[in-house]
Amino acid sequence: MKALLLAAGLGTRLQPFTLHHPKALAMVNGKTLLQRNVEYLQQQGITELIVNVHHFPDQIINAIEVNKGWGSTISISDETHTVLETGGGMQKAAWYFEKEESFVVMNVDMLTTMPLAEMIQQHETNKPLATLAITDRTSSRYLLFDAQNKLCGWRNTATLEQKGAVLDYNEIQKQALSQKAFSGIHVINTKIFNLIQQQGKFSLIDVYMNLCGSHTIEGFNHSDSLLIDVGKPESIVKAEGLFM
Repeated sequence: MKALLLAAGLGTRLQPFTLHHPKALAMVNGKTLLQRNVEYLQQQGITELIVNVHHFPDQIINAIEVNKGWGSTISISDETHTVLETGGGMQKAAWYFEKEESFVVMNVDMLTTMPLAEMIQQHETNKPLATLAITDRTSSRYLLFDAQNKLCGWRNTATLEQKGAVLDYNEIQKQALSQKAFSGIHVINTKIFNLIQQQGKFSLIDVYMNLCGSHTIEGFNHSDSLLIDVGKPESIVKAEGLFM
C-alpha cells in the first residue's frame, strides 16, 4: 500500500517558524514532523509515499533528498502555484495510486501511535469507500456516525452548522448519532477518484459529505492511542513530552 502525506499547508498557526520554513520541517525532539511520519508509515509497512508541497517546497524536497527519504521511496506532488487543500491535493496525486486498490492519506502535522495496520485491516475486511481515524476527544467539529459505524454527517457545535446525509434524518435518528473527532488519517479506496465531483481547491470532508448518503464510509476509533495535532508552538512542547 502507498500513502499521501499532506504537507502543502501554510502552517499559519505555527508562526513565526512558518514565516521561513514549511510546517513539515518543524522539529520535535530532533526530528522533523516529516521524518517522524515517514518513519511511522514505515513501522506500519508503508515505504512508498508521495508528499504534496506548496509552502517553501524546495526545503521539503531538499530534506528528502539529503536524507534519502529516510529509507522510503518518496515522490513529490507539486502545488507550488496553488495550494489545493486536502481534496484537491489528493485528486492531483491520483496518478500515483493508479495500480492500487486503496491508499493512506495523512496530515503531516499529526503525530500518533495509532495502529494503522489494524485500521487498514478493518478497511480491507469491510471494504467501505473510506475508513476514517476517529477518537472520542472533545472538539468543536465532529463527524457523525450511526449505530452501524457509518458516516452520515458533520457538525460544528459552535455554529450548529451541519452537513451530509444527516440533513435527511428525522429527529429521532439524529439523536442516536455519535459524535467523533477526526484524526486527519484516512484509508481510501481508489474508486473514489471516479466519484469526486469537485475540481480545483476543495476539502476531502466535503467530498465525504457528498458521498456518505450513497456510499459506506466507516470510522476506526483509536481513542486509546496517543494523538497530537502539532499545529501551534505550544503543541510542539507537548509533543516533545510524548514522542521521544
